[in-house]
Amino acid sequence: MQERPPSRVLISAGEASGENYGAMLIPELRKLLGDETQFFGVGGEKMRAAGCETVIDSAKIAAVGITEVVKHVVTIYREFFRIVSIARARRPDAAVLIDFPDFNLRLAEKLHAMKVPVVYFVSPQLWAWKQRRIWRVKRFVDRMLVIFPFERDYYLERGVGAEYVGHPLADLPLPQISREAFAAKYGIDHGKVWIALLPGSRRKEVLLNLPAMLDSARRLGSDCEYLLPVASTLSNDWMAQQIGAVRVHLVEDARTALLHSRAAVVASGTATVEAALIGTPFVVVYRVSALTYGIGRRLVKVKNYGMVNLIAGREIVPELIQSNFTGENVAKELRALLAEGQARADMMRNLQQVGELLRGVSDSQGQTAMERAARAVDAAFCVGPRAT
Repeated sequence: MQERPPSRVLISAGEASGENYGAMLIPELRKLLGDETQFFGVGGEKMRAAGCETVIDSAKIAAVGITEVVKHVVTIYREFFRIVSIARARRPDAAVLIDFPDFNLRLAEKLHAMKVPVVYFVSPQLWAWKQRRIWRVKRFVDRMLVIFPFERDYYLERGVGAEYVGHPLADLPLPQISREAFAAKYGIDHGKVWIALLPGSRRKEVLLNLPAMLDSARRLGSDCEYLLPVASTLSNDWMAQQIGAVRVHLVEDARTALLHSRAAVVASGTATVEAALIGTPFVVVYRVSALTYGIGRRLVKVKNYGMVNLIAGREIVPELIQSNFTGENVAKELRALLAEGQARADMMRNLQQVGELLRGVSDSQGQTAMERAARAVDAAFCVGPRAT
């Protein structure tokens, strides 16, 4: 009997959070598919470290907002057609597309035409905006794996096969490094109050979000220490250039910075879920270009922007978006959260409830979100001999 060649899995993750999930998924897939499984696709350093051949570096195609995508459209299209060509040549057994819908939903269409099973991991936020894209999901995605509890019902009501696997971050243990050790590593005064500043993982996000964060730090003064985690998609040197004269400590680990900070300012996105799971009181902020915001506000179908508030079904974390996102407003919200009082106590209680919701999915075997996701990918593989 001829020995079956190693399985081939295409993974496409276009930004930092998706790339992190891809890196977490690969070891679980190896357990099911074998150590010889070949992974290739779109990703960054973390996926490379996990054993994925990133034929396209996600840093080349990451963009934020409508106008920002337009500026990079030539590069994005060039890399898109390159990954399509590579997929056609290498014929993966299955594809895992992680978030990044403008790129990945079109990639799903091309892969579907090649008869490659497509598993979409981390749903596009169709329930918030661009709901018309549901037809692409229905036609070209074989299985949708969602990480928020309300998303499963949204898809099932629209005839899409969806499975709630839980949030990958909910399975992570709290960082083990002590506050004192973290302070010594980065030269932070552990006797002061710490505030974490998380402006985003892409340059454009940092350029739009960081200035108001730094202004809030100037307003709060030197009684606090400010921790600025640097995303894997950015460099310390570039980030240091954006800080100016404000005393800010660049650190590597966002989760540890959140754990040991009394409060945080967090750009809307995955980091808000990290903050909620860790239980650190925070303010959600975000700014995009004026044109992007003007178009987007007409398309968005939800009341809140922050994922934590969407999960809770009400605003439990203050949101400062666009023109409301000023240093003065951020400082005002932080003062209320730094002080012992009702605002801080209420938020910590509400964040605990959100964390319990995100940790709620489990089965009799006690599997993690990544283990459940890997099983779903394994089940999507083609039955029978694969053309080589």
